[in-house]
Amino acid sequence: MDGLIRRRRLPHLDVDGATYFVTACLNGSVPACGLKALRDYRKELDSRERPSEFSESDWRMRNDKLYFARMESWLDDKPAVKHFVHETAADSVRDSLFHFVDKRYHLMAYCVMPSHLHLLFTPRPSWCDEVAEMNAKRVREANARQPANQPRFRSPREIIMHSLKSFTGLQCNRLLGLSGTFWQDESYDHVVRDRDELFRIIGYIEQNPVKAGLVTDPLEWKWNSAVERIRCGLQLGDPLILKQR
Repeated sequence: MDGLIRRRRLPHLDVDGATYFVTACLNGSVPACGLKALRDYRKELDSRERPSEFSESDWRMRNDKLYFARMESWLDDKPAVKHFVHETAADSVRDSLFHFVDKRYHLMAYCVMPSHLHLLFTPRPSWCDEVAEMNAKRVREANARQPANQPRFRSPREIIMHSLKSFTGLQCNRLLGLSGTFWQDESYDHVVRDRDELFRIIGYIEQNPVKAGLVTDPLEWKWNSAVERIRCGLQLGDPLILKQR
């Protein structure tokens, strides 16, 4: 899969026309002992020898999925921070997801969990073109001033997540009487490869409250795209729509 890989603590792949599965965690949601366990697990994964039947990219993706599954168990079973048990905060994040629907992205699925957010979206091509034009303009302006110092640009995926986390962080801090960093700086993201994987990820997202033991049916969790889909009469895989609740 061709694209631009950006690596911080986690790898981030940006691909034109892609659909992204993103998990954003509350700052401090994984306790200190969990962070150490995750660091040790990442080192152990990185030290494993790649079998010959795996390409480097497939082996890296496999290890990233294993790491994510281990992280998810901490978020579901033993989170240290659970701000979204407060309905006003969970409502705020859910409602904010729809602010740029059909403007910047198509929203395919979401679930606001007590300690984290799952989000599945496809940036709109026309908006991505606007981002590319804006970046090209900034390059021309930078070249006119100082050609050797090129600006660092955010991809459409990064712009969407930065905007969402910045707005909801400020809003939720205000609602809950908190201050400081609300979201963990870096999110986990994955490029969806095909429609079969899209359906699997939607199921994974919407079943998360059941898997975590919060409810027995996804429709019992109101901060869940399964509820939106039924309410709006949509089929699995249809983009969610902005509709008066």
